[in-house]
Amino acid sequence: MTATIALVDDDRNILTSVSIALQTEGFLTRVYSDGESALKALIDNPPDLAVLDIKMPKMDGLELLRKLREKSTIPVIFLTSKDDELDEALGLAMGADDYIAKPFSQRLLIARIRAILRRTEAAQPSAEGGEEVTAEALERGRLTMDPARHRVTWNGTNVTLTVTEFLILETLAQRPGIVKTRNQLMDAAYQDDIYVDDRTIDSHIKRVRRKFRQVDPEFDAIETLYGAGYRFSDE
Repeated sequence: MTATIALVDDDRNILTSVSIALQTEGFLTRVYSDGESALKALIDNPPDLAVLDIKMPKMDGLELLRKLREKSTIPVIFLTSKDDELDEALGLAMGADDYIAKPFSQRLLIARIRAILRRTEAAQPSAEGGEEVTAEALERGRLTMDPARHRVTWNGTNVTLTVTEFLILETLAQRPGIVKTRNQLMDAAYQDDIYVDDRTIDSHIKRVRRKFRQVDPEFDAIETLYGAGYRFSDE
C-alpha cells in the first residue's frame, strides 16, 4: 500500500520541493501551510506519517503535536531550527518520533520517513489473507506488551505509546535487570544507519516514564544508571 505523508510548513518552497521529492519516491502527499488548517485533517483523515515544522503562525508545531497526541499516535517527524536544542527536546518530550534540523537534506528526510514507516509496519498485525505471524505477548510483572496489536498495559490500564517509545520499552523489558546502553536502544528503535544522539533516547525515556506515571504515580520500573544506560525492573 502506498504511504501517505502529511507536510505542515509555512514555507511554501519547502512544501513544494519536499512534496515533489516524496512523490518521486512513490509516496502520496498532503500539504498544509499552518497548524490550524492541518489539525482537523490529521485527526479526521490520518496520514501514515506527518512532518511538522515547529515555527509556524496561528498554531506552531509544538501546539499542533500536543493537540494531535490527545487523539492520535501517528508517527511525527519535527523540522527544527538549526542547533535549537530546546525545540528538539520539547518535541521529543511531547511525543515526536524523530527530528531533523533545518537546513536539511531531502535524502536524509526520506530515509528517516522510510525508517519510521518500517517500524510502524512491524508493529502492526499482519494483513488479512495468508497465514498471520503474531509476535508473542510480553509480560513482565505489571507490564504487558502485545507487539501484534501495538498494545501496552500497566496494572491492566492501557498506556498509549508511539512506535519509537514502544520499541525502546520492549527492548528494555525483554531482559529485566540487564542494562541497555543508549546505543543499544538506538539500534533497537531506529534499526538503520541513521545518527541519533544521546538526548533523543533520553527524551523518549522521559516521555515513556511520564505516560506510565499518569496511570501509576509510583511507576519506577525504568531505572537510569548514570554513565551506563537504562534497565527495566519487574520486581
